[in-house]
Amino acid sequence: MSILFTPEYLAIAFAGLTCFSLLLYAILDGYDLGIGICLPMHDLSFRDTSIAAIGPFWDANETWLVLSVGLLLVAFPAAHSAILYSLYIPASILLIGLILRGVAFDFRAKVMKDYQRYWDWTFKIGSIISTFSQGFMLGLYIMGLEYNLASVLFALFSGVCVTAAYALIGNCFLIMKTSGELQLYAIKQAKKYGVFTFFGILAVCVINPLVNASALQVWINSPFAPFYALIPLLCFSMFAMGYQVLKRLPLQGDRGNWLPFAITIIVFVTCFVGLVMSFYPYIVPGQLTLFDAASSPESLSIILVGALVVVPIIFVYTGFTYYAFRGKAQGLRYY
Repeated sequence: MSILFTPEYLAIAFAGLTCFSLLLYAILDGYDLGIGICLPMHDLSFRDTSIAAIGPFWDANETWLVLSVGLLLVAFPAAHSAILYSLYIPASILLIGLILRGVAFDFRAKVMKDYQRYWDWTFKIGSIISTFSQGFMLGLYIMGLEYNLASVLFALFSGVCVTAAYALIGNCFLIMKTSGELQLYAIKQAKKYGVFTFFGILAVCVINPLVNASALQVWINSPFAPFYALIPLLCFSMFAMGYQVLKRLPLQGDRGNWLPFAITIIVFVTCFVGLVMSFYPYIVPGQLTLFDAASSPESLSIILVGALVVVPIIFVYTGFTYYAFRGKAQGLRYY
């Protein structure tokens, strides 16, 4: 058997694919969820332009969530069962939020102007429900998937932090895709949510090692500990740089409008890498390693062939969509 098809390498390969899909979902669907959270209810033209900015992308962005959950199910069925068992209620609430978003997005195009505001509120509420549910699930995962007072309180706090992080990346996307008064509004919102996100991540960095003994060992006892320290350093330096960039925007000729979004992506990546490193090799904290939870090597080998076909196809159509709808968002038109 080739070394690439040993049980250990197959488990690592599928864990990498699952994590990569989750990270892309957090970034891509994160910004359109964030735009929904901060949908400007005081100005219809702002709302129309915000919707137009995410219109070509928002539905396809959720593909990465479906892919990551599918990979978890087929590659790590034991972990899928354990995680879903603990997160069944917040996962159901997440689905309700996503359904509300989808229904509102379509229905606002079919009603008279007088009723659009109700569906915009539905889109906004659905976005908040979805992001808070994701944050709540992340908090419970960090706390070992246990329900007690401390873990629930931390999960609630995590829900607020994730909501703020999605609002941050959503406004940074609007800075890149809009101009004029709406861009100025997005810059102001990005500053506010950037502060909330910074303190949220700082709190998680402090709390995670206290509740996760293995994470503490990874960060302080590893021979690579000095290298690992660069990850939070890079994350927090991005916050400082991002705030300085936001203070100077907009620049003449709209130069640098992409910088806040790029900087926020780096923040997301560093946070995600830090969490993965904190829990590796566990896929269910303190219970199952990814090697224990993996399907048989024969099954993984077959699934890997399919994944190597499907993932590039998703990349191609996603990339084509972003290329085709590059540039500033135009006025919203329904046909």
